[in-house]
Amino acid sequence: MTDSDFPEFRMGSVLATSFTATLTERCGDRVERIPVPHRLVDWLAVSGLIVESCSDSELRHAQELREAVHLAATAIAAQDPLPSPAVALINSCSEDGRAVPLLGAAGRKEWRLRSGSVRDALSVIAADAISIVSGERQGRLALCASPTCRAAFFDTSRGGTRRWCEMSTCGNREKKSRFLANKRAATSLTK
Repeated sequence: MTDSDFPEFRMGSVLATSFTATLTERCGDRVERIPVPHRLVDWLAVSGLIVESCSDSELRHAQELREAVHLAATAIAAQDPLPSPAVALINSCSEDGRAVPLLGAAGRKEWRLRSGSVRDALSVIAADAISIVSGERQGRLALCASPTCRAAFFDTSRGGTRRWCEMSTCGNREKKSRFLANKRAATSLTK
């Protein structure tokens, strides 16, 4: 299979919630965006986390972390207690890696993965999840209003009222659905 045979990545400005977006349409026809190890390597590279390789077991571990982050973010968005198993896995992954934050030339934080391993990359993602779930960063965790998506996203909009994980996908799909429903309703009234 070539990379064009796989669904595109959905990348946002927050690493942890972008990682949870490697599985989309959670309440509909699920779309797995990292189904094989090399796709995880690709996603990590796009995210600035360069790893040498990925095994099947590392992919499974990454998917477990992704689901733990999603569960924790969903709990915060719904104002529910954090699930203990998710917290334990996030903390374990955060402690497990050897990544070092560096100040990049453009004045942005970059990461050096000391061993170039998936474990190091997952520790960066877990640390980012901790920063948003703990309320350390300005913004709020929310759930996409799309009934088939329900993705957790980090809302940094001025009013904190964003409804969609991405306007270009879920938001546009909802707008189109409302438009077509209104058009059908108008057509049925004129008959």
